[in-house]
Amino acid sequence: MSNLKNFLFTSESVSEGHPDKVSDRISDMVVDTYLSKDPYARVACETLTTTNKVVLAGEVRGPEINKDDLIKKVRNCIKDIGYDQKGFTWKEATKIESHLHSQSSDIAMGVDSSGNKDEGAGDQGIMFGYACDETDVLMPAPIHYSHKILSLMADDRKSGKLKNIEPDSKSQVTFQYLDGKPSKVKSVVISSQHSADVSQKHVREILRPYMLNSIPKEFMEDFNDDEFYVNPTGNFVIGGPDGDCGLTGRKIIVDTYGGAAPHGGGAFSGKDPTKVDRSAAYAARYIAKNIVASKITEKCLIQLAYAIGVSKPLSIYVNLFDNDLDKNRFVTEKIKENFDLSPRGIREMLRLNKAIYEKTAAYGHFGRTPENDGAFSWENTDKISIFTK
Repeated sequence: MSNLKNFLFTSESVSEGHPDKVSDRISDMVVDTYLSKDPYARVACETLTTTNKVVLAGEVRGPEINKDDLIKKVRNCIKDIGYDQKGFTWKEATKIESHLHSQSSDIAMGVDSSGNKDEGAGDQGIMFGYACDETDVLMPAPIHYSHKILSLMADDRKSGKLKNIEPDSKSQVTFQYLDGKPSKVKSVVISSQHSADVSQKHVREILRPYMLNSIPKEFMEDFNDDEFYVNPTGNFVIGGPDGDCGLTGRKIIVDTYGGAAPHGGGAFSGKDPTKVDRSAAYAARYIAKNIVASKITEKCLIQLAYAIGVSKPLSIYVNLFDNDLDKNRFVTEKIKENFDLSPRGIREMLRLNKAIYEKTAAYGHFGRTPENDGAFSWENTDKISIFTK
C-alpha cells in the first residue's frame, strides 16, 4: 500500500459459488482427501470448471483413492455450494473427469528428507505475510468487510432465509483513509447471480441489509446511497461455471490481503503443506499477526524466500513501517531465534498435516477464527510474548 496518508483504497471478494472458487474448493477437497488417509501425502491438484463439466489434473503421491469415490466428493462439493442449474449441477448432467497422476520423482527427490538432509522446499519462491490493526482480526478493512458481506449472504442463502439469490456473487468495498487509517466507506458494489423472475430493484433491496450488517456503523454514518451499486450491468441470471470458466488459483489477491500488501504470486488451493507457496505464506501471516498483536507496531509485512530442495529460507525481510531500525533488528532476530521456518518446522509449528484445507477455499485464508481441528492455526496469537520488549 502507498505511503500516502489520505487516499481511497478498494478490495474485492468473490463467493464460494464464483467459478474460480468452485475450482479452489474442489482442489482443496482433493488435498484433504489424501491427507485424511496419509498426513504426509503429496498433492498438487488443479481443477477446471465449465458448463456441465469438471476436470481434475495434477500430481499426487500417497494412498490409492478410488476415482469414483473422488468424483462423488466433487459432486458433494458442488451440492454444498448450491448448484443445481441447467448449465452446472451436482447431478449426473455434469461430467467429471480425473487426470491425477503420480508426482515427478525429480521433485520428490528434492523435497524428501534422507540421511542428514532435512526436507527441502517443494519449489523456489517468495511468500508474504501481513497484518495491521484496522480490524479486530488484524486484517485490512476493505478485504475484511468484502468477505463478510458474501459470507453472510451465503449463510442465509443456504438456510433459505435469502431467496432468489444464486451462488455466484462478488463484492467490492472502497474505504477513504485519513492519516493512514480507514475513516469511512465511500462505495460498495455487490454483484450477484439471481433467479430470472426477480427485478433488479428487488435484488438491490434484499442485498442492502448485507452491506449494513457487515460494515460497522461508524464507517457508514454519511454513506451516500448512490454509491451502493448492485449488478451495475443489469441482469445476472447465467452465472457460475456455466457463465465463466473457473480455474484453481486465479483469486490469489482475494485469498490474501485484497492488494493491501504484496503477494508472492503462488496460489494456495490444491497444494499440500510441503508446498511453501501455501505453508510459508501461512507462517509469514502467523508471525506478522503476532507482531501486530503485541502492539509494538500498527502493521507488519514479512517476506520469506525459498529454493527448491533447500530447507531453510534464503532470506527473511521485515518491514514495520515506522523507520525504527533498532526495533526492526530486534524483531528480525526474535523471528530467527524462535521460529523454525523450514517446511518441516512450519508444518509442525502450525500442525498443517491435517485435512483442514477445504474450508479455507472461500472468504479468505486470513482473518479467520482458529478451529478446534487445527484449521486456521496460523491465526492464533499465542506468540505475542516473543515480541514484547
